[in-house]
Amino acid sequence: MFKRLQLMSLILTIKLAFFLFISTPIHALEVGFYNESCPQVEEIVRETVLSAYSDDPTVTAPLLRLHFHDCFVEGCDGSVLINSTKNNVAEKDAKPNLTLDGFDVIDEAKAKLEKKCPGVVSCADIVALAARDAVSLATAVVRNGKWRKDDNMYEVETGRRDGLVSKAKTAVKNLPSSFWRIYQLKKSFASKGLNLKDLAVLSGGHAIGNSHCNSFAKRLYNFNGKKGSMDPSLDSVYAAKLKKICSRTDNTTQLEMVPKSSTTFDTAYYKLVAEKKALFTSDEALLRNKVTRDYVLSHVSDQSSFFRDFGVSMVKMGRNRVLEAKRGQIRKNCAVVN
Repeated sequence: MFKRLQLMSLILTIKLAFFLFISTPIHALEVGFYNESCPQVEEIVRETVLSAYSDDPTVTAPLLRLHFHDCFVEGCDGSVLINSTKNNVAEKDAKPNLTLDGFDVIDEAKAKLEKKCPGVVSCADIVALAARDAVSLATAVVRNGKWRKDDNMYEVETGRRDGLVSKAKTAVKNLPSSFWRIYQLKKSFASKGLNLKDLAVLSGGHAIGNSHCNSFAKRLYNFNGKKGSMDPSLDSVYAAKLKKICSRTDNTTQLEMVPKSSTTFDTAYYKLVAEKKALFTSDEALLRNKVTRDYVLSHVSDQSSFFRDFGVSMVKMGRNRVLEAKRGQIRKNCAVVN
């Protein structure tokens, strides 16, 4: 009887171990995933991004934003690149994504890789690599050759596969809004496996790029739904300057996120947040939580620490709900499912 109980216990243990094995995701992402199948992948993507950067230095922010907007919806699966069809409105046509750019850079890199290594490199991985290369180029220490020998701020794990689903409504539901408060941001980032430090660090991406007036106009003219009211947390002198540039209904004018520094990735963004001169409600929200506030205030001038943290948080974000092994596919054209 005792031996029988022991045997039953052993069987249950084995079954439990097997259940845990099949139900636990195996993360196959790794640095150098394509070392044998397509060893020139990083070089090809880097050259493509560098060429685009040489023509237009403002391309860095759109490429960084593409990766963020990709990972926060279906996971880092390249679904943000898929075109809409007659029967489906895709992510790129969702309202929060209508100002996305940089698709041509991804398409060019993909075309080159398909010639070199057909059917091997995913669009999702190209987006992740291009974001790293873009932000590296926007960093002065990289441009001046004072960072790593390969000119990369951080190493990118690869091995993602491309998703088959892309829906605008899912993008609207999952992408953080520029008008969100700290509790909304915290909840959103937590759902992607990111903590408050990651929120503060990745918000630092706002150091580069531009914003349309309608992304923050409510702070100037309609704060908390009160017509004519202004957000008291926004520096009043700075707000007066913004009002001269952005009218209440302006949907086209663009402003630099960090005045006179929108193509340089550094800690100037945190200085603006600390001075209550950041454009978005979601930027100001960082001052409403001890963890995020402390990070902002301690990194106003601590650039090296921020760069290291940014790499760590980007890699962490890049692991969100990735498709690996036989899930998904390797798209031949990033805009169309095979």
